[in-house]
Amino acid sequence: MTDRKNPVNPSSKEPSEKGAGSAKQSMGGPSAKPRAARPKRSLLERAATALGSGTSSEDDGVRNLAAADRLDAKVDATEALVAAIPENVNKAAEYALRGKVPQPPQGATAKPENLDATASTITESNESEKNGAKAAPGENPNQGPLQKHRVDSLGRALTTNQGVPVGDNQNSLRAGLRGPTLLEDFILREKITHFDHERIPERVVHARGSGAHGYFECTEDITSLTKAAPFAKVGKRTPVFVRFSTVAGERGSADTVRDVRGFAVKFYTDEGNWDLVGNNIPVFFIQDPMKFPDVVHAVKPEPHHQMPQASSAHDTFWDFISLMPESMHMVLWQMSDRAIPRSYRTMQGFGVHTFRFVNSAGQATLVKFHWTPVLGTHSLDWDEAVKISGADPDFHRRDLWEAIEGGAFPEYLLQIQTFTEAEAERWSFDVLDATKIVPEELVPLRTVGRLVLNRNPDNFFAETEQVAFCTQHIVPGIDFTNDPLLQGRNFSYLDTQLSRLGGPNFHEIPINAPVAEVHNNQRDGFHRQAINRGRVNYEPNSLAGGCPFQAGARGFTSVAERLLAQQATTEPTKLRAKPEKFADHYTQARLFWASQTPIERYHIARAFRFELTRVQTQAIRERMVAMLRNVDEGLAARVAADLGMQLPKPLSMVAPPVENPEVAVSPALSLFARPGDGRILGRRVAILVADGVSAAAASALYDALLLAGAVPRYVGARLGVVRTSDGDELPVEVTIEAAPSVLFDAAALPPGAGAAALALDGLAVEFVQLQFRHCKPLLVPASAASLAAAAGVGAAAAGADADPGLLVLPDDAVAEAAPAFIKAIAMHRAWQRQTEPPAV
Repeated sequence: MTDRKNPVNPSSKEPSEKGAGSAKQSMGGPSAKPRAARPKRSLLERAATALGSGTSSEDDGVRNLAAADRLDAKVDATEALVAAIPENVNKAAEYALRGKVPQPPQGATAKPENLDATASTITESNESEKNGAKAAPGENPNQGPLQKHRVDSLGRALTTNQGVPVGDNQNSLRAGLRGPTLLEDFILREKITHFDHERIPERVVHARGSGAHGYFECTEDITSLTKAAPFAKVGKRTPVFVRFSTVAGERGSADTVRDVRGFAVKFYTDEGNWDLVGNNIPVFFIQDPMKFPDVVHAVKPEPHHQMPQASSAHDTFWDFISLMPESMHMVLWQMSDRAIPRSYRTMQGFGVHTFRFVNSAGQATLVKFHWTPVLGTHSLDWDEAVKISGADPDFHRRDLWEAIEGGAFPEYLLQIQTFTEAEAERWSFDVLDATKIVPEELVPLRTVGRLVLNRNPDNFFAETEQVAFCTQHIVPGIDFTNDPLLQGRNFSYLDTQLSRLGGPNFHEIPINAPVAEVHNNQRDGFHRQAINRGRVNYEPNSLAGGCPFQAGARGFTSVAERLLAQQATTEPTKLRAKPEKFADHYTQARLFWASQTPIERYHIARAFRFELTRVQTQAIRERMVAMLRNVDEGLAARVAADLGMQLPKPLSMVAPPVENPEVAVSPALSLFARPGDGRILGRRVAILVADGVSAAAASALYDALLLAGAVPRYVGARLGVVRTSDGDELPVEVTIEAAPSVLFDAAALPPGAGAAALALDGLAVEFVQLQFRHCKPLLVPASAASLAAAAGVGAAAAGADADPGLLVLPDDAVAEAAPAFIKAIAMHRAWQRQTEPPAV
């Protein structure tokens, strides 16, 4: 690792190197951090050391340090590789100089000393049954799992898509030097035609997404419940690809908008692909798929002017919602902090619907799926989310990529709720209703596995954009229920992929292809990849020895429907209606509200205030407040006051709420119920620096944070270096302007004389002010009192004992304060600090 306590002397004649963290989690901007002097080793030697020390280690500390060293070597190798081609030496050959038509030369090449220099991601060495091995240098092999589709062009000449070597990639074919371009130039036509068709239709919903590879590991024996392949035995690992997404926004929209988030997992099992396509909220807006186009149309930009983008704060959405009382439960979740997660790594996931487990004896059990982040459930503040949208619209995408790249692998527990049909029939709500949850107090969560994301994609389009999730992709051991919304999704998802990905062979796109072998009699269609041997494409047959043959008992068999069998004698066979329990629209909305902490209730009310303030039609605002009166009078009164209106009459109800529901308060519905395991992996921490800063204190804090898996950054007014109190230098890795407060999870003010200068810098003052306003941990050395006072934090610092996120201490105690600071960061926020309106 870099020794940051012995900075580079700028007068040295030796060229300085870039800093150890320059490539790692760069905040999207350049890093000008010079590296301290250290013994010179070859790039290959350093990369080998990093690999040997465990970038794939299960130990957090080992992995964090190894990843930093390997990324270090990658930066240097990239610099060396680029420096080996200082200019385009063949540029002159593009022109007919002095009347002489040149012959196109072979392109210039350079060989990297470290192959990480040309890698998309250093996590390419994390292999799985689906990923296979990383691409071999200079090869495009046609074998292996995804390996056969990975291309490395090292040392290879440019070709057309037909493999024809391209002699000149600079000029189109012309009739004379100044003549017309010729239609016979097939190289130009192929290149331009491919470019013209590079974009495919984006998803109607969930267009904005980020993905990662990883594995699912079974941790508990549940073979008595299901024969599904991922749960075949404890310790079994199944490769997965996970895509997180927003719902309403287009592909180029911002990450931190208030929205539902998709949490879709593709299991590449040895019995086929299973797609668990869920969200970060366990319920949905509607009960019947007939209304899905309506809710999506309502939340999308209004059709007459296509505004607003990726926002529900407009008339058409709230007009629809206020006329659909079954959406009340979902809307409370959406107005809560669940809709603005801190990152994908601190976000729950839910299967939403009730599914079935089926065991080897054919016995079925009803099940609901939950993904629980090991780092805890944490959110953004709304003001913070708005500012991040401007500072870094790729905030969640960058956080996921950089965490995986830096070795802080996101991890989630798979937890299930299982219950019988008899139990479900006794409850006051219907488990086939997607607007309802099964409270954890009724059916506790049971942990059965863990999900680890340990590899970034090589190519965003080929993997994250082309991955196709379909709810009907299930395997033996998993089955559907009659949830009407699930049944509608089963139709819709397949129909969407047929249109978006060009035809019925989207399953042959590499990221969608199963690891299990495919044998069937389906043939032809757009973009067919398989070359089937023989003349038989039907079953039964004898010309192919009866193959492929149906699997019989080993194959997938649907469970005989029993859940609604009792109604067969009292209801028509076919009808358009919903069960009576579906008509209760408010009991679980009340449960959610009653289960929130005071700060979460405040945030929900604030969200309604913001959203409904943007609604231009007064009658719609009144209708929504009237609906809120059926949830909680206090909530409705507060929102009405914030909107400057009188309380309207409560909205009429189809059915009254349950008088004595099974569960009245569920602490598990609060974000604070899952604080995480205390680690701070991937948390971004700013250490403000300026001339006069104490190098010893700042460096000790930096190294302690790095060792804990956080991402510390020296943040200053300008790039370059600052002069420390002992005459040395510290690098400024990123500026306050380029990386404002909202991009960091915590901050330490500079120990030493440097704070006085920052107290006169408006951006620095605003940085501290927003860290305090957004209730983030702050470390305030005594010498930084002037900066704290300028930001309005001075009075709060004097009474810091009541604020666990505010550490005020003498300068000589900063180095030893790292454990306390790390503990405060693990808390995520000190919400006790929040006031209305903000005090700072």
